[in-house]
Amino acid sequence: MVKICCIGAGYVGGPTMAVIALKCPAIEVVVVDISQPRIAGWNSERLPIYEPGLDDVVRQCRGRNLFFSTEVHRHVGDADIVFVSVNTPTKTCGLGAGKAADLTYWESAARMIADVSRSDKIVVEKSTVPVKTAEAIEKILVHNSRGVRYQILSNPEFLAEGTAVKDLFAPDRVLIGGRETPEGRAAVAKLRDVYAQWVPPDRIITTNLWSAELSKLAANAFLAQRISSVNAISALCESTGADVTEVAHSVGRDARIGPRFLSASVGFGGSCFQKDILNLVYICECYGLPEVAAYWREVIRINDHQKSRFVNRVVSSMFNTVAGKKIAVLGFAFKKDTGDTRETPAIDVCNGLLGDKAVISIYDPQVTGEQVSRDLAMNKFDWDHPRHLQPLSATDLAKQVAVAPDAYEAARDAHAVCILTEWDEFRTLDYKRMFDAMHKPAFIFDGRNVVDPAKLREIGFVVYAIGKPLDDWLKDMPAVA
Repeated sequence: MVKICCIGAGYVGGPTMAVIALKCPAIEVVVVDISQPRIAGWNSERLPIYEPGLDDVVRQCRGRNLFFSTEVHRHVGDADIVFVSVNTPTKTCGLGAGKAADLTYWESAARMIADVSRSDKIVVEKSTVPVKTAEAIEKILVHNSRGVRYQILSNPEFLAEGTAVKDLFAPDRVLIGGRETPEGRAAVAKLRDVYAQWVPPDRIITTNLWSAELSKLAANAFLAQRISSVNAISALCESTGADVTEVAHSVGRDARIGPRFLSASVGFGGSCFQKDILNLVYICECYGLPEVAAYWREVIRINDHQKSRFVNRVVSSMFNTVAGKKIAVLGFAFKKDTGDTRETPAIDVCNGLLGDKAVISIYDPQVTGEQVSRDLAMNKFDWDHPRHLQPLSATDLAKQVAVAPDAYEAARDAHAVCILTEWDEFRTLDYKRMFDAMHKPAFIFDGRNVVDPAKLREIGFVVYAIGKPLDDWLKDMPAVA
């Protein structure tokens, strides 16, 4: 039996290994992590992450050929293939601070693998890493090998949270990069054989190591660029009376462009886009490509501008102040069908409103009050470090921030509603009931274009929707507070 061990039981490692175990019953798969609470969650009936379909996959395999454990050294030592799916946060101090990837956890994992290995291993990069990381990891392993031979592969994930299980069952592509040597090609073939048990051969792409590492950064940069592009157009739409939804539909019908990732919003979030683009910027600067670095940095700037623009619109529309006013925030996760709040635009929007002394009531079907408090208290990039290194929940926010059990409670006695996540349930709420329980004039600021502005205006709301023609009320208001 081939034995696979994955270091890291997070959003990538957990679902990926669960699907491998389901599709490859002859392979033993163990997911290890130093976090006892996280592993306990994976062994319980309430998994530590929310992902549609994941519960069923884990339930079918757990205890059969899928295991979750804190015995890191034992299972890594026993494995034939070791996936490494640890955090690669952005550095917050030192050389490259604010841009470069911090490979501390990756280096620690490599040194631990070298310490406990007594048999040859294939080590697979599953985390998103800078180009040439494999070379650094290879040096650590080779210089501490004690006769053990290693092959390093890059197998970046291309999952979209909310559809991760579906993506794993039927991926657009599986990318495997390895050394162009007989040993490297053999290692690539061995990993390819694992995926080939359910992925069609023409969807398994093999490249050299550096192409695979760079492909992940490039893919995320291209996707984020599309979002920033349509968000830049959304600002122009509001100023001219155009409708960004109609513009995006028209543009997306061009076969050379396509319709995906052209939905205007309050901004992109998640653990990858910003971090990976900043990493790409740093790499370009290091290789003497300042113009290329500046191009990709602008994608981040537009995203930050979109969030600031949204906050400005809220404050300026409400008589240039939200001090003491209750604002209902619907949605805190960075996208629907996940409880992930990493880099969610809601953090910056809430902090912007709190800076003007608003009182905020938040409802999200998958995000806990504890997580909301942690996120609003964190410095940038703190989220990408282990939980015990993150700050405790902030107590000084208690008077200004509350978490509501449902959307109606969040909106009760509110002056405005901000929709920041596109949860399906927000499309079918009883907005008349909500309007009747709010102060007047009652505002709705739709950061995801999930509601019908015309119907809400009929109810009596003053409505602002990203990239849509402005409400008559808003035409007379400045766009910047």
